[in-house]
Amino acid sequence: MTLQKKPRLALAALILSHALVLLAGFFAPYDFASQNRLLSFAPPTRIHFVDAQGKLHIRPFVYPWKAITGTVTNYDEDQSVAYPVRFLVSGVQYKVFGILASRVHLFGTEEPARIFLIGSDAYGRDQFSRLLYGGQISLFAGLLATAISLSLGMLIGAVAGYYGGWVDDALMRGAEVFLALPWLYLLFAVRAFLPLHVAPNQVFMLLIAVIGVLGWARPARLIRGVVLSAKEREYVLAARGFGASNVYILRRHILHQISGVALTQAAVFIPRYVLAEVALSFVGLGVTEPAPSWGNLLAALDQYQVLESYWWMLLPALTLIPVFLGYYSLLGYYAVQHTLPSRDQWEGLKFVSYGQPRG
Repeated sequence: MTLQKKPRLALAALILSHALVLLAGFFAPYDFASQNRLLSFAPPTRIHFVDAQGKLHIRPFVYPWKAITGTVTNYDEDQSVAYPVRFLVSGVQYKVFGILASRVHLFGTEEPARIFLIGSDAYGRDQFSRLLYGGQISLFAGLLATAISLSLGMLIGAVAGYYGGWVDDALMRGAEVFLALPWLYLLFAVRAFLPLHVAPNQVFMLLIAVIGVLGWARPARLIRGVVLSAKEREYVLAARGFGASNVYILRRHILHQISGVALTQAAVFIPRYVLAEVALSFVGLGVTEPAPSWGNLLAALDQYQVLESYWWMLLPALTLIPVFLGYYSLLGYYAVQHTLPSRDQWEGLKFVSYGQPRG
């Protein structure tokens, strides 16, 4: 696979994953809080095309789960009636982008059959629906917290690098303090002092604020270095000589040069902050039930019985892998593109080394 195809695949995977969670109501067959206590820890539903009599069906269908006699969480298919899988069906109401109300879902089936693509949890809630809705919390917590960190880092780094002197010393000493702190443990401590019984949306905003504010120091130091170099360029000195204001010089000649640092830091911070939200929710300090998060979807795995008996409860953890790989692949590609010399630079290096260009 060529270097150009890898970032395209990574970008496509990221766009697909974010689109799925953004339109979770359409792709999820059920509401994230809908319970069915008769189907506690039901395994993933099997999609069939051939029924029990060996007859081929063009439309896929499912059989409802029924508990095996004498057990509670062991199930077998009731093959007496086949329930077809239908597409673009009407179901529970949801809001698109939090604004437009709709009842159209991508797929569904008739009761009593239910489609659990990745099984159900202890309350009989569809794990696939909760996975999609939980991505709205986990993924966008990472995105918004990264926006806060980079905004603070760009502002503080630009001011420190451009003005220098005591301003630079004071801001960078503060950055060193933040860099020396173990940010994950500090995050646990800060969240532990906040009220535990608050609404999920308030917890979400608190998480974003705490995570974002704690991460500004590293991008600030990197951006400060870029600004220190950029402000000594000849065209910046010429603009200052013509009477250009500091705000104009920063906006027109310097800030656009920090875009590369900002993009690489975003690719690092987003998966890191997603993981921070997952860790906080996993230990009970993040978004609480019944609101889903990728962290509290995995919280049941702290019970050995669940970890040993219900393998599908591990599947939400696998969703972190393509998201993280996507961001890190883009980061690696961007770093290579901006580290290796261009064609013209490479020809110049060969000329300096050998005295003449070589093929």
